[in-house]
Amino acid sequence: MRPDPWELDDHADLRTATVVLLDGPQQELSYAVPDSMVDQVLPGVRVRVPLGRGNRPAVGYCVAVEMKSGSTMRLKPVTEALDPMPLLSPALLRLARWMADYYLCPLTAALETILPAGVRDGAGTRLTTYLSVDAEALKKSADKKLTQKQAAILKLLERDGPMTQVDLLRTAKCTAGPVTALRRKGLIRSQAERVQKSQADGVEVRRQKNFTLNDEQRNALERITSAMHEKTHRTILVHGVTGSGKTEVYIQAMQEALRFGRQAIVLVPEISLTPQTVERFRSRFGEVAVLHSHLTDAERHWHWRQIAEGKVSVVVGARSAVFAPTPHLGLIVLDEEHESSFKQDVTPRYHARDVARIRAEAEGVPLVLGSATPSLESWRKANQGEFSLVEMPNRVEDRPLPDVGTIDLRVDANRGSVTRGAIGRHLHKAISNALETGGQVILLLNRRGYSTHIQCPSCGFVLVCPHCEIALTHHRQHEIALCHFCDYETAAPAECPECHFEGIRYSGVGTQRLEAEVRARFPHSPCLRMDADAMQGRGSHERAFAAFREGKIKILLGTQMIAKGLDFPNVTLVGVINADTALHLPDFRAAERTFQLVTQVAGRTGRGPKGGRVLVQSMQPEHPAIQAAVRHDYAAFARGELPIREALRYPPFTSMIRLIVRGPVEEIALEFAKTLAVRLRELLPDDGDKTREARILGPAPAPFAKLRGLFRFHIQLQCGDGKRLRDATRELLAKLEAPKEVQWIADVEPIDMM
Repeated sequence: MRPDPWELDDHADLRTATVVLLDGPQQELSYAVPDSMVDQVLPGVRVRVPLGRGNRPAVGYCVAVEMKSGSTMRLKPVTEALDPMPLLSPALLRLARWMADYYLCPLTAALETILPAGVRDGAGTRLTTYLSVDAEALKKSADKKLTQKQAAILKLLERDGPMTQVDLLRTAKCTAGPVTALRRKGLIRSQAERVQKSQADGVEVRRQKNFTLNDEQRNALERITSAMHEKTHRTILVHGVTGSGKTEVYIQAMQEALRFGRQAIVLVPEISLTPQTVERFRSRFGEVAVLHSHLTDAERHWHWRQIAEGKVSVVVGARSAVFAPTPHLGLIVLDEEHESSFKQDVTPRYHARDVARIRAEAEGVPLVLGSATPSLESWRKANQGEFSLVEMPNRVEDRPLPDVGTIDLRVDANRGSVTRGAIGRHLHKAISNALETGGQVILLLNRRGYSTHIQCPSCGFVLVCPHCEIALTHHRQHEIALCHFCDYETAAPAECPECHFEGIRYSGVGTQRLEAEVRARFPHSPCLRMDADAMQGRGSHERAFAAFREGKIKILLGTQMIAKGLDFPNVTLVGVINADTALHLPDFRAAERTFQLVTQVAGRTGRGPKGGRVLVQSMQPEHPAIQAAVRHDYAAFARGELPIREALRYPPFTSMIRLIVRGPVEEIALEFAKTLAVRLRELLPDDGDKTREARILGPAPAPFAKLRGLFRFHIQLQCGDGKRLRDATRELLAKLEAPKEVQWIADVEPIDMM
């Protein structure tokens, strides 16, 4: 016998709601919409519904409402609508469905990602009670005697509408007595509503006029605005060298969108969301919504409401700003489109670039991708005609690109005169010259901590994390050895824990050691370190960049957060301490990332009248990625790298899914990974079509074979037909149950291969 909610009924024209539950079955469920809730139960509203035989209250999203006529099923009714209005527009609901399908995640996970937690929880709101006249009761109250003050209060509410009791008493100039009497007579009713507090920061920014564009900028702007005027979607890749004026092109394109009464979204990497960037947009547009990870839930909710109500026309933010609820979207810009931070590393593992493209296509607006070092995926699509390519090969005002020189660290090593410290002789001299001539210096080292390796030279013992089996990093400030993956820490040992040899060696250079070396070598030049350890306080990034811009700091050193998106005209020297840190990682994008990082940090200098210079220290300066960066030659890098990718069948020539299996027992995790691989080979047989041929690599231990106490194995799926890979993986996710304590994830188009 079928459960009661699915019994057949012959009633016609039943309004039904399709609901996906936050905690319950993953499939979509149908519920009846009571006549009294027709105006409340709408797509994009959260609802409470009965679930199962016991009618347990469950919360979910209404994703569709439709009328079903003729013979239909008798359904359980929706119990309650939890939101006064839809939180998600039809466009964002469609985007959530695409994300769930493409990234192989539950629809609820996509919906919860699109809708910020602060909006779901009503952060920054307070429950406020409003008083209003009960019109029906007033009609029947002819025989009820009212005092002069009571009548005045009713007249006031009828004229001005609902108001709080405090406002009512102040306006009517009376005590609470007459209001209480009217409530007892039933002539005034109260209704509680959530009211949002203002989160405006009140920052005043001096408005600036547009800059005059050069020929290259005008060409780029015309290409973007022509797509806007045609009211059609087009993805435009703006390949412009650092300092070529891409941001000014974006701003004037956004101004054109605003002239049509449309809104614009600008996505930048989190590390580029500096006050300098925000100020640049506010100086041109005034009111700008800024969305980033450091906002409180209340602040994010306030901005979200301002955007949804059309009160703000420009949205600037990091990855999640792609979901800004703009009702009149006219343009999306994604700057530094190559940045790996646009890819989310938890479910749903979406890439903002791909989500932006799907959203722009659906809403018929242009998408602008900008970078001095585009991802090879975007570069190939542009060269194949799938994207429009706009080149900006010159800096504004014809400023020259900085001279880039390499320093071969092997030379000193072969001579037996290895420099003590991270800064070689040539770089030391260049820093001194830059400081003496009034310039500022940026030093890049993409390694945190003081020493990166702790080992005993007597017995060979290496201090590793017991949960991750990765070498611990020495942090001198608190004299601890820290794991940068799980935050495990222990006291830095004075002797070998195994053989008690007192000469345990601390080697490798991190940013903390570099800072100590800089302070010792250049004691009269203030320096500042920027990395994840130093920049933990709220507003720390803003204060650091402000001090550097004002000239209070002469030497800025740090990790990749100082390499991109910054414009400091007085920087005359950039030094890359070790360009090899990421060059030989077991990741097919290692060379691409090295080229991008060196090119981007080189672009921080030469932006002012003093010009600039870049010195790159490396043990392998002849590597093609470094040589291409030295010449500022992206096309040469792409020509050398793309044939390697094609031969190995890596993106951008194939689609990829990476499966990661992890568990506390190594043997059990490995056996399940082997089972996955066997089933995948059954689901993806060779059918003779080379364009659909799937390549399955693994299982093999992941490069980080143990993290946070879990052993990790991965499987790589590669195929020219991405849908074929997703369909096979989706079938596995639905049918294959992992052993207890074993977890496995599917990362579609992965960026992190470690």
